[in-house]
Amino acid sequence: MKAKSTTSARRKAHTGSRVAELLGAQGLLEDAEAAAIKRVLAWQLEKSMKAQGVTKQALAKRMSTSRSQLDRLLDPDVATVQLDTVARAAKALGKRLEVRLVG
Repeated sequence: MKAKSTTSARRKAHTGSRVAELLGAQGLLEDAEAAAIKRVLAWQLEKSMKAQGVTKQALAKRMSTSRSQLDRLLDPDVATVQLDTVARAAKALGKRLEVRLVG
């Protein structure tokens, strides 16, 4: 029984790398990573807004932008976003944007 769970754990440990390999082979890895990053950014911004009781309208005003631009920023399905827009949203929520390159 133990061998079975160990084998299962090994399979699960490598599932992510198999998916990454498959997406890479199909030329989709970069798009998938960009979409995942955008989803996390949108989730973090929404979480900060909720914690602070900030509405979309109020955040847009703090950022000196339109509500429709903020909606695009918060939409996890819209993968394109400019760093300065994310930085302005973070600043408007009392946060800062941190971007790193990893290898």
